[in-house]
Amino acid sequence: MRWPVLALAPAICGQALWAEVRFEDMSHHLPPHVYAGGWEHFVGGGVAVLDCNGDALPDLVAAGGENPAQLMINRGNMQFTAGGFPTLTGTTGAWPLDADGDGHLDLMVLRVGENQLLRGDGSCRFTAANADLGFDGGTAWSTSFSATWLDDALVMAVGNYVDRDNPEGPFGACDDNSLHRKVGARFRAETLSPGFCALSALFARDATGKTRLRLSNDRHYYVRGGSEQMYDLQLGRFLGPEDGWENVQLWGMGIASRDITGDGRSEVMLTSMGDQLMQIAGADGYYTPAPYALGTYAQRPHLGDDGRPSTGWHAEFGDINNDGRADLFIAKGNVDQMPGLAMEDPNSLLIQQADGSFAEQSVGAGVATTARSRGAALADLDGDGRLDLVVMNRRAGMELYRNITEVTGNWLQISLRAPAPNTRAVSALVTVTANGQSQLQEVTVGGGHGGGQSGPLHFGLGAAEAAQVTVTWPDGTLLDLQADANQRLVLTP
Repeated sequence: MRWPVLALAPAICGQALWAEVRFEDMSHHLPPHVYAGGWEHFVGGGVAVLDCNGDALPDLVAAGGENPAQLMINRGNMQFTAGGFPTLTGTTGAWPLDADGDGHLDLMVLRVGENQLLRGDGSCRFTAANADLGFDGGTAWSTSFSATWLDDALVMAVGNYVDRDNPEGPFGACDDNSLHRKVGARFRAETLSPGFCALSALFARDATGKTRLRLSNDRHYYVRGGSEQMYDLQLGRFLGPEDGWENVQLWGMGIASRDITGDGRSEVMLTSMGDQLMQIAGADGYYTPAPYALGTYAQRPHLGDDGRPSTGWHAEFGDINNDGRADLFIAKGNVDQMPGLAMEDPNSLLIQQADGSFAEQSVGAGVATTARSRGAALADLDGDGRLDLVVMNRRAGMELYRNITEVTGNWLQISLRAPAPNTRAVSALVTVTANGQSQLQEVTVGGGHGGGQSGPLHFGLGAAEAAQVTVTWPDGTLLDLQADANQRLVLTP
């Protein structure tokens, strides 16, 4: 098998120097909320980010575990208030999507028990819609979700964890996963077997350019015989070595995807206990592990004297200082009291350098907290063109940080709107070119740990005052335009 050579992307901002990143703790601006519970909530604990009332300010929906899930409405200036929300306990995560094609964002809420597809009305009101939308929420312990549109039909993937009804469990008792395809007015459920305890799922273009479903699985419970998985919707099967798919085994927790080499193919970040595995996408369609010198393995705490391995959960790329290079946040924390893993395990903020390597800056940035973190999100919560941060913790309060980095580059934020049924143009590609360098992002639903976003794609531009924007819509048609920096665009076909 041939592996591509890593070619690091040059800086699009030339020799401009940006200030070291800084965040201000605004956690007291959130309503009180804690993700809690017993062993069924050792995992999960994510947050959904979406503008549920059309005011251009991202709102939050936080899983609660044994506590009720909570909607937090963004009132501006990093102030959030509790909103009315269906009373749902046993929640592990939430993902926004427009499931019914009416233009308003809905929510998939995963639970230990029946999952709930909630219909949004565009004013931050959500109602149970399993029956109306023909969705069977099941009774499993669900922990991962992703969605895409195939031939204008919504396909949703639900990843399940340990089968609680298996008398031989929990070890070696991973439940099957499921696909839910929209057929007419209802979803048709299909079993995806074998399941290896999926903690993250993502429909996205792989290194070959095909949209496939990646499942990241927890080796702690599948024990042996399992691996990371890739499912091809059109072939109707999992890929294997005969397809060029390498069977990688790790304690999979989260997935993040972003092109960091500038070649138009997205790399994949997989969090785990111990090494965090970055896979570099090659021109031959294969992946190769990133070199250690890239700085993304983040395998041990970078603060304090606990030298045991780290436990990584949510991973997310985002350009924190708008220099035109994607940075990486990783939420970390012990599962509970696992003695072989670090207990004081600070979150990682890896800032991409001009040579393409990543440097840990969480301590100086003020986000190196050591609670048992789980889900997280990077989003411009106050509308100032800088990505802010929200972090979910197990048995501890949520954290909210405003990006107050003093000197940053220019930026663009791009939202896509399209005709029903795929109103958010999921699977579209957006390429932004400035100063001779291109950045690519794909519109996806899924990934992360316990939650995801539906919001504008954020691009840092460095010193560039304008950029060329190219949108490849899901049907393959193109839109090209020139855009001035420091604005939010809403684009339609």
